[in-house]
Amino acid sequence: MRSLAQSTFTYYSHHEDDTDLLGKLLAACLIPGSVLTLDGDLGAGKTRFSQGFARAIGIQEHVNSPTFTIIKEYEGTKLPFYHMDMYRISQEEADELGLEDYFYGTGVTLIEWSSLIEDLLPPERLAITISLQGDQTRVFHLTPHGDPYVSWCVQMKENGYLQ
Repeated sequence: MRSLAQSTFTYYSHHEDDTDLLGKLLAACLIPGSVLTLDGDLGAGKTRFSQGFARAIGIQEHVNSPTFTIIKEYEGTKLPFYHMDMYRISQEEADELGLEDYFYGTGVTLIEWSSLIEDLLPPERLAITISLQGDQTRVFHLTPHGDPYVSWCVQMKENGYLQ
């Protein structure tokens, strides 16, 4: 499986329900300490994905982008959920937040605008980039870093969800 470690898998979302399905598929794979990074232009669907993902792990509260609070913590029915947004802070500021406690803790971490803190990210993670294709279609590019994430993507590809 290591030969696939830098492979990128693709998922097409033509509707919000498709985006929610990807969140459900990923939620089914989660283990404590899972880290997902999420990048894409403004309006690409990062927050929408985060909301569907959070519902899939049992978050009952409304989830919105933590742009101004940086980190929001939620108690899910399956695992704690740590939702981060790095858009408004520098890498130096992020370094002072103690992110490792989240990355290697008992919950699941989802980081929007993760490319802004690339040097602080754990080596094992699932990197997701969203791009727009036309007016409605979102293309999710999933790049697994580490064997667990490779396994997730391979399984979803074998089940016909990823290309």
